[in-house]
Amino acid sequence: MVMEKLGGSLQDALKKLVKSGRIDEHTVNEVVKDIQRAMLQADVNVKLVMTMSNHIKERAMKEDVPSGMNPREHVIRIVYQELINIIGKGTDIPLKPQKIMMIGLQGSGKTTTTSKLARYFQRKGLRPAVICADTFRPGAYQQLKTLCGKLNVTFYGEEGNPDAVGIVERGLKEVEKYDVIIIDTAGRHSLEKDLIEEMEQIHAIAHPDYKLLVLDGAIGQQASEQARAFNDSIGISGVVISKLDGTAKGGGAISAVSETNSSIAFIGVGETPEDLEKFESDRFISKLLGMGDIQGLIEKAQENLKEEELDMEAMMRGRFTLKDMYKQLETLNKMGPMKQIMQMLPLGGMGVKVPEEAYQVTGEKLTKYRVVMDSMTEEEMLNPRLIGSARIKRISMGSGCGPDDVRELLKYYKTMQNTMKGLRGGKFNMQKMMKKFGM
Repeated sequence: MVMEKLGGSLQDALKKLVKSGRIDEHTVNEVVKDIQRAMLQADVNVKLVMTMSNHIKERAMKEDVPSGMNPREHVIRIVYQELINIIGKGTDIPLKPQKIMMIGLQGSGKTTTTSKLARYFQRKGLRPAVICADTFRPGAYQQLKTLCGKLNVTFYGEEGNPDAVGIVERGLKEVEKYDVIIIDTAGRHSLEKDLIEEMEQIHAIAHPDYKLLVLDGAIGQQASEQARAFNDSIGISGVVISKLDGTAKGGGAISAVSETNSSIAFIGVGETPEDLEKFESDRFISKLLGMGDIQGLIEKAQENLKEEELDMEAMMRGRFTLKDMYKQLETLNKMGPMKQIMQMLPLGGMGVKVPEEAYQVTGEKLTKYRVVMDSMTEEEMLNPRLIGSARIKRISMGSGCGPDDVRELLKYYKTMQNTMKGLRGGKFNMQKMMKKFGM
């Protein structure tokens, strides 16, 4: 999960509110201290953390509780809103013909992000083309050409030619008929003068609609200096934070956005071409607090599945047989890594802890589960509680799998059943809270 440690710490802090007998100044102060600790450990800028903390305290003590909310929900709503304020609303990159210039330091993940961005527009029905203007890093041309080839994205570059400005000028003429033109520029190991000059020359020729700065999610507080230098040179339209799935921090890169007078446009959440998410602060914070991202799940389903393949209503009810479970798992696997998909459901916040084994369903395991289920009767599929040791032995022999494989399937079914129950009611109903937050 993106910033999993921070999300877990924030959820633990808010659980104190849920469990507290009353909401007073002492309770609010304790919760704010926990939030401060979590944010600082994630490398969020100290000044931003302190500003947010003071706002939470002041609002929690002075604002009247809105009609229809209890004091606990009111404070949680304030925390949610202040977290959104700290990271901004997000840069909206429209789905229309445009030119985008990618900039950043070497090692930031810029080239990979360029291919992911091309895939993002491709999924939305636009025709992207990529120009390789990174003539500095050995292998950049071949890497980007290979990535674009796998995605069937048009690529322009001139291997071995050091004239990046000339490449961009000729490339723009070659790909002018495409909807979205993405220019991957060279990075360096630090903010050298020649990098800035080359970037300014390309900017003058290309006249890009958007300039996206790629920042490594693990870079920490150094990100602010980078963001400021790039912004002073050509102006930054938005920031892409890469590798945010592989770091426990990420707060430094998020904090640096305030230095660009812009906001986050996309975040990299994995290694595949599909793992670039449009950044929307409300949905990002919702997932961080364990409240899920139902809208994101629906969009992902629309991009990857036929309408009839995913029964969202059945998933949200949390009622399903072995047959239903298999169908849903098979469908979800088409949409991406199980962990990413499950975290779009409001499971983890304020009460339901998703066991790690709930995520560990690969295509290989699904195939084995299918074989085991083929040896079950219709009655057993609809009511797995009937399956005792004698039936396990029979199913095992019929499927050619071991008894442990049958038990594993049944155990997984029980885990998923208990997990999905978290979607229904309970002492602290997350769906109810999401509606109150306007999600």
